[in-house]
Order: sequence, then C-alpha cells, then structure tokens
Amino acid sequence: MRTQTREQAHRLGHIAEWRAVWRLRLAGYSILARRYKTKLGEIDIVARRGGVLAFVEVKARSELETATNALRPGQFGRVARAASLFVARHPHYAAHSLRFDAVLVVGFWPRHLPGVWQAPE
Repeated sequence: MRTQTREQAHRLGHIAEWRAVWRLRLAGYSILARRYKTKLGEIDIVARRGGVLAFVEVKARSELETATNALRPGQFGRVARAASLFVARHPHYAAHSLRFDAVLVVGFWPRHLPGVWQAPE
C-alpha cells in the first residue's frame, strides 16, 4: 500500500474539487465560491440553484463507503459556522434556503448528496 505525501493529497483534493464543481455545474448550479475560508472554518464549494444556497463538502476516496464515513458531525459544525459568515457577508442571499450537501468523488462520476446535514432549527 502506497502512502500519499501531503503534496499529493493536496493535489488530489484540488482535482476532486474541480470534478465536484463540474458535476454541480452540469446539474444547473452556479458556483459562487471555492475553498471559502473564514476564521470559523472553510467551505469547499458554495453553490446556488434557484432559491437554494448549497454549502458543499467534497470527499475523494477510493471506495464509496470510505467517502461516506469521512462525513463527520464535527465537519458540519465547521461548515455551518462558515456558512453563517458567508450569508452575513453576502446579505443578498439571506432569503435563500440554506442546504448542506456533499459531493463524493469515487470512480468516474462524482455523486452529489443534497441535504446530507441538517442545520438545527
């Protein structure tokens, strides 16, 4: 089994995000931001389609089960905090429905999972 260097993992992460962006674009989403960094966390992709603003976590793994298991509740907190800052900095999106999605990059075609996490009411 070959271990990845930090540089290889970083490069593969960029490629996975690029593939996720194109998957979302082909589904009709506009990409508003990539690697959106805040002091509270980072969002891989911010996308909009109609009245929905989607905050997307991208996971690239060799197997679907491994990619699914990589979606941790702690990550949701990070993404949710960063999402609240995104909306505060871009108030024209305040009326949009917020959704927390994932794109799993496994094999050829990335899998989009809408609403993988739910924000507390």
